[in-house]
Amino acid sequence: MIDIKFLRENPDLVRASQKGRGESVELVDLIIEADERKRAALSQFETLRQEQNVLSKSVGSAKGDEKAALLANAKELADKVKAADAERAKVEEETRQLLLQLSNLLDSDAPIGGEADFVTLEEIGQPRDFGKEGFEPRDHVEIGKLLGAIDTERGAKVAGSRSYYLTGVGALLEFALVNYAVQSALKNGFSPVIPPVLVNPAAMEGTGFLGQAAENVYRIEKDDVYLVGTSEVPLAAMHMDEILPVEKLPLRYAGYSSCFRREAGTYGKDTRGIIRVHQFDKVEMFSFCKPEDAKAEHKKLLQWEKDFLTAMEIPFRVIDVASGDLGSSANRKFDIEAWIPTQGAYREVTSTSNCTDFQARRLNIRYKDADGTKTVATLNGTLVAIPRMIVAIFENHQNADGSVNIPKALQPFLGMQKFEIV
Repeated sequence: MIDIKFLRENPDLVRASQKGRGESVELVDLIIEADERKRAALSQFETLRQEQNVLSKSVGSAKGDEKAALLANAKELADKVKAADAERAKVEEETRQLLLQLSNLLDSDAPIGGEADFVTLEEIGQPRDFGKEGFEPRDHVEIGKLLGAIDTERGAKVAGSRSYYLTGVGALLEFALVNYAVQSALKNGFSPVIPPVLVNPAAMEGTGFLGQAAENVYRIEKDDVYLVGTSEVPLAAMHMDEILPVEKLPLRYAGYSSCFRREAGTYGKDTRGIIRVHQFDKVEMFSFCKPEDAKAEHKKLLQWEKDFLTAMEIPFRVIDVASGDLGSSANRKFDIEAWIPTQGAYREVTSTSNCTDFQARRLNIRYKDADGTKTVATLNGTLVAIPRMIVAIFENHQNADGSVNIPKALQPFLGMQKFEIV
C-alpha cells in the first residue's frame, strides 16, 4: 500500500507510475477525492465529539429545566456523533479499498513496457553446441523417463494435467538441491523456515496476492483459507502487526515449502513436462530491512541467485523486468533465465523483487529507531524452484547415451557423479 501522505504530496509521480504499469491513472484521482471526504468526515466527527464533551460537563452542573433541556440536546448530539462516526468509518474503508487497488510506485530505473520489453543486463556461461558434440539433445521429459526420475503420465492419472511424480534420482535431486540451497542461505545470514502453506485472507491481501494474481490462487472456501503460490506470503505475514528490533535488521529468512498455482491464462503453454505445473517445491529468500537499504539488499539477493546458477554450471542471463510485468507489489524485479537447449531459449528459473514498504504497510510491520517508528521494506527472491532447476540440469548436463552429469556442487549430497539410465 502506498503511503497516502506521499500520494497527496506527489500525485503526478503516482499517476506516472500507474501509466508506466499500464494501469488506471484515474484511480489516483479517485483516491485523492476519497481521502478528502475521509478527512472531512473525520473533522466533522471530532468537532461533534468535542461539542459532546463540553455539553457533558455542562449537564453535570445544571439544574431543573436547564438540565432537562441540556439532556435533550445531549441525546440529539449523541445521535449526530454516532451518525458522524458511522460516516467516518464508511469513508475510511472506501478509501482503504481504493488504496488496495493501487500498485507499488515504480523504481525510476525499471524499464517501461510489457512482457517483451525487458532489458538484458548480462549473459553468463556459454550454451553447449550439441551439434559439434555429435548428438541431438533430448528434452527433460525423455531424459526423466530414461533415468526413472520424472513420471508425468501417472501424475496426470492421479492429479490431472500439469502434475507429476519425482521418483528415484529425481526425488534425490530435489533433496540435494534443497540442502545445497539451505546451506548457501545459512552462509549468507538467513534463518531457515518451514512455513504454513495454508494462510488466511489477511496474509494474502497484505502481500498483494488477492489483486492481479488472484486468478492463480487456490482458495478453500469452506475454511476461508488459501494455498500459497510462494512462501513469500507466509514469510512476509510472519511479522504482521509487529515492531521489529532495529538492531536485527536486515532480518533474513529462507523458506522451504510446497507452492500451488492454478496457472490460469496459460492454456496451451508448456503443457509438456514440468516447466509449468500446479504444485512444486521451492526455497525462497525473504528479507526485512530499512527502506534506505532496500536497493542494496536487492542486489545482494540477485547475487546469491547468480551464485546458485553458477554453482549448477548452467548458462543463464539476468533481465530487468519491464514495468507491465512486475506484479503489483514489486517496484523493480530481476529475473534469472536458464538456457534450455531443446527450446533454444532462456527460461525463467528465479526472480527477485524489491517491494519497498508496500507490503509492510499493508501488513503493519514496523521498526523503531531513535527517530521513531517506521515501516520496514520487504524483498523476496527465489533461490531454487525445483522443477525448473531439474529441467535445466537434465538438459544442460546430458550425455549422448541419456545419462546426466551431476554438477560438482551437488555431488557431495548425492554420493555420485552421474545419473545413469535405469
